[in-house]
Amino acid sequence: MRIEKLDQNTRKNLLEDLLKRSPNSYGAYEKQVQEILEAVKERKDEALFDYTERFDGVKISAETIRVTEEEIREAYAQVDPSLIDVIRKSLKNIEAYHAKQMQYSWFDSKPDGTILGQKITALHRVGVYVPGGKAAYPSSVLMNVMPAKVAGVDEIVMTTPPGKDGKVTPTTLVAAKEAGVDQIYKAGGAQAIGALAYGTESIPKVDKIVGPGNIYVALAKKAVYGHVSIDSIAGPSEILVLADETANPRYVAADLLSQAEHDELASAILVTTSMELAEKVSAWTDTFVRELSRGEIIQKSLDNYGHILVADTLEDAIDAANEIASEHLEIVTADPFEVMTKIRNAGAIFIGEYSSEPLGDYFAGPNHVLPTNGTAKFFSPLSVDDFIKKSSIISYSKSALEKIHTDIERFAEAEHLTAHANSIRVRFDGKE
Repeated sequence: MRIEKLDQNTRKNLLEDLLKRSPNSYGAYEKQVQEILEAVKERKDEALFDYTERFDGVKISAETIRVTEEEIREAYAQVDPSLIDVIRKSLKNIEAYHAKQMQYSWFDSKPDGTILGQKITALHRVGVYVPGGKAAYPSSVLMNVMPAKVAGVDEIVMTTPPGKDGKVTPTTLVAAKEAGVDQIYKAGGAQAIGALAYGTESIPKVDKIVGPGNIYVALAKKAVYGHVSIDSIAGPSEILVLADETANPRYVAADLLSQAEHDELASAILVTTSMELAEKVSAWTDTFVRELSRGEIIQKSLDNYGHILVADTLEDAIDAANEIASEHLEIVTADPFEVMTKIRNAGAIFIGEYSSEPLGDYFAGPNHVLPTNGTAKFFSPLSVDDFIKKSSIISYSKSALEKIHTDIERFAEAEHLTAHANSIRVRFDGKE
């Protein structure tokens, strides 16, 4: 990995380089995505089936698009029982963590006759998109479904592209069944996002779409936002390790590569105060790349977006981490909890040398659907909050309103909204 001195120029160049990976930079695909969405909106199932045959190489129909209970049983028979056991353990951890995020309705009544409050309502129907083929991640099924289940969503609909044999990846089906998905449909790509957003004869319209996907899926979600809600426009995966001379270089190198193996656009960055650590980590990454099965992808990722930045002080390193606002941030320093208090921008923070990033991907419980491309400056991980909505409650008695009605009228008249003022005034002008 390249080793660079951390200064204003390297920081500026790095940030510009990382932003090139954003889905917003792929405008060339937007026209094609929009055409697919319009076709699904107008022709519904017919367009969905046509695109599935064209892009996935499999014919589906109204009779075969929905996954049956028999297909789910077949999937269980094909998945190693030990993996099913791990999925169940992970699911319990994810459920327990998200249960602590629950919000509840509240009401505040006062003696003067006023009642104010907030009503919490779960979304009615949510769509979960799950990639298929080689990019089948049962962990993402759990992470997207469980917060919705904890929130109390009435109906969870999942779409995932079928293989050439018309089947869905067995581990995906097992994870979906364990998590409690209500309906599973064989559809992928932008056409599946269109089906969830607009509804077809086979797939019901949802209120929100969550889940990862390729650039077509990301742009489709962006295009339908406003018609339905979405979780985020996810970019390529990224990790930043913030370390000092106390860090184990072998561990740090291994953690950096855990994200670099996702794809050639993934970003792996080490910011450290130790040149000695930087050199050792660089050497260890070379060793691991030669050993790992996805070494070619990892190497291209490191060549494109891999960086080791050496800072003069820990404060400079922390400032750089906050500016980059990485999806995953590992802190491996002498006092990692003190450093953590100074971190403002990160999707998930992993503290200490035994809190490796894959712990969060699979098992610990916090959600692994995280803000990317610097959006951790203003976005949060997927949570129960994403599957609820809030309504304000206002109730005033006549006597409570009478005490303040002239204040409201004065405010409305100052904005030249006389009908607003009149709506209050008629209740106290003595006329019926």
